Amino acid sequence: MFDMDGTLIDSGYAITNTINYVRENLGFERLEKNFILEKVNDPNINAAEFFYGTKEFTQKQTKLFEEYYNKHCLTDLVVYDGIAKLVDDLKSDNFTLAVATNANSDYAHKMLNHVGLGEYFSTILGYNSVKNPKPHPEMVNKILDTHSIKKEKAQLIGDSHKDIMAATNAGVDSVLVNWGFSNHEENAIETVEELEKRIFDKFK
Repeated sequence: MFDMDGTLIDSGYAITNTINYVRENLGFERLEKNFILEKVNDPNINAAEFFYGTKEFTQKQTKLFEEYYNKHCLTDLVVYDGIAKLVDDLKSDNFTLAVATNANSDYAHKMLNHVGLGEYFSTILGYNSVKNPKPHPEMVNKILDTHSIKKEKAQLIGDSHKDIMAATNAGVDSVLVNWGFSNHEENAIETVEELEKRIFDKFK
């Protein structure tokens, strides 16, 4: 199971430009890209409160976000070096591949298809396909149930502590990667080669 943003694809520009578009429409100033991306992945903050000053996302915020993101989510999308070959190798080796993302699943399909990765994943689950997004384990459990896979036979790969917490909460092994939106001081791997080794160490 892969997280999408910051793990498979670098969608940093689309995310930060969208958040800044919403902020500007609400009368807030723009924030710097790296700062936004770091906070988006922080499990200890309430994103609605942090970015827009409300306890929960309002209808207006959601509408502004989706309106902009829908138009611009394919702009500046880049697949991280080595990821396309990795998923191709895994698929050829009969792995069941899935995506667990806190993005909207419609956008996730659209974005992954746009960069040529969509066909590799049997399931692409977004926050709108579950009641509780990551770090809650619901998304992970739903993917395991869909494919009748035991948790011992699964692994979740992501660039955020929300991913690791979701996996841990589901009793699933996880790998934290450091090429995404967070800059982890420890317990994270730096390259796709290391990731491939971690995957094959577990499953072979």
